[in-house]
Amino acid sequence: MDSGKYILVTGGAGYIGSHMTLALLAAGERPLVVDNLTTGFSDAVPADVPFFKGDSGDGAFIGSILESHPVEAIIHFAASIVVPESVSDPLAYYNNNTVNTRSLIDCAVRHRVPHFVFSSTAAVYGEPQSLPVAEDQPKSPINPYGRSKLMVEWMLEDVAKAYPLSYAALRYFNVAGADPQGRAGQSTPNATHLIKIAVQAALGKRNGIDVLGTDYPTADGSCIRDYVHVSDLAQAHLDALAYLRRGGESMACNIGYSAGYSVIEVIEVVKRVSGVDFDVRMKDRRAGDPANLVASNVRAKTALGWNARYDDLETIVRHALEWERKLSR
Repeated sequence: MDSGKYILVTGGAGYIGSHMTLALLAAGERPLVVDNLTTGFSDAVPADVPFFKGDSGDGAFIGSILESHPVEAIIHFAASIVVPESVSDPLAYYNNNTVNTRSLIDCAVRHRVPHFVFSSTAAVYGEPQSLPVAEDQPKSPINPYGRSKLMVEWMLEDVAKAYPLSYAALRYFNVAGADPQGRAGQSTPNATHLIKIAVQAALGKRNGIDVLGTDYPTADGSCIRDYVHVSDLAQAHLDALAYLRRGGESMACNIGYSAGYSVIEVIEVVKRVSGVDFDVRMKDRRAGDPANLVASNVRAKTALGWNARYDDLETIVRHALEWERKLSR
C-alpha cells in the first residue's frame, strides 16, 4: 500500500532494518533509510531507496528529512544491542538507545508524524515470573540494555497521551536467520548472535564456540531462548503499521514463536544442518543473561494478525548458513 507518503526506517542499513526495507518495498511502500553505518552497510540499502547517512538522534538532521519528505511513520531500529557491553558501558546505552530516541520522538511530534513503530526487546521483562512471557508481566530488566529500551516505551506511552502520535513497541525475542532469497543477512563479522557465531564456527570462520553458562535452571544447564526469523519479524512490523493505520490503539507486543531452545540444542541443530562437528567449549556465565525467555505471541496473532512463515529452527539455521556462505564468496 503506497499512501503517497514515506516510511522512515532508522538503522535501515543494519541487520533487521535491511530486511524491513525489503519488506516495505515488497508491500508497495516508499521507504527512506537513515543509518550512521556504525554497524550497518550501505550496500544493504537497495539502490532505489533514498539513503541518508547520519544519526537518528540528530534533531536537525532528522528534521531536515521530515521537512523535505512527507513521512507517515517512523520504524526505529537504530540502537546498541549487546547485553554485556551495556553492563560494562551503561552510559553509552542510555545515550544511544534512550537519549537519541527521545530526540527522534520529539522530531516525530514536531513534524506531525502520526505513527511510530519501535524496536523494543524481551529484555524489558528481566527474569520472567512465568512462561511463556505475556505482555502484562512485570517489567524488571536486569541489564542496562533492557532498561534503556523500557525507558523508551515509557516515553512513547506518555507522548501518545499528550500528542496525536500512535505507536507499537515490538518486544523481540532472539532474532536470527536471513532473507530466504539471499538479499540480506547478519553481516557484522563480530556479531554476538548465537546462530551467527555457530554458523561461522561451522564454516571455519571461528575456532569453535563458547557456551556461556551451563549452570542455569534448565534441562541442560544452558540458557533457553525463543528464536524468531528476521523475515517474520519484518512482517510483524508491516502488520503493526497496518494496525496503526486502521486506528489501532498504541500498544506493546511480543514477537516470538512461543517455543524455546537451549544454547546447546541450537548448536546441535547447526551441526546437523551444516554437517560439521566443530569445537564447543563450556564457559562461565556472562553478565545480564536471564535463564529462560520464551514469548507468548497471542497478542501478535490476534491484534496484529501476524502469521509466522519460517517457524522452524532448522529453516532459520539453514538461511543463516546460506548467508554466511555468501559472505565468504
